[in-house]
Amino acid sequence: MNNLIRLVEGQACIVSDDPWQLDTEGDAPLILPLTAWRERQPAAVLQGRAMSADGLLLQVDDEPEALQPFLASLPLIAIDFPSFRDGRGYSQAYLLRTRLGWCGELRAVGDVLRDQLAHMRQCGFDAFAVRADKSLEDALKGLQGLSVLYGRSVIEPRPLFRRGRHKEESRS
Repeated sequence: MNNLIRLVEGQACIVSDDPWQLDTEGDAPLILPLTAWRERQPAAVLQGRAMSADGLLLQVDDEPEALQPFLASLPLIAIDFPSFRDGRGYSQAYLLRTRLGWCGELRAVGDVLRDQLAHMRQCGFDAFAVRADKSLEDALKGLQGLSVLYGRSVIEPRPLFRRGRHKEESRS
């Protein structure tokens, strides 16, 4: 997959040799929609006894909870953003990380733009397939993001008022 940024030990890196492809056919490792992924898997993968050779594409109408039986068998989950205006992928990522405990690679694909990257990172994404017509070097700046986050996130589950020093300490 081209135009990919991945977080490695918290640092954003441009990936030049990613083998994954969003497709339904081919020799390279594939990222498939849930229905196609299920049809292609041997019984051992579906039963959680073996690792899948394919990644899974979670689309906007898919429920993250439907992946629970397969999480141990997945090498990668990609979440589709069909439009930059569609925020359902943020919720899917947050649910996968917080409620379902997904620890593997979580990749944003589709209409992924620089301005979204800092928020995607806060929701748990650690890889970003930036739209092909956009600059990766420019997109890296989007991961520098926000200096202060007020709310909770996957990265920092405590809201700002729980993170700081006590009010008495800050008055001195």
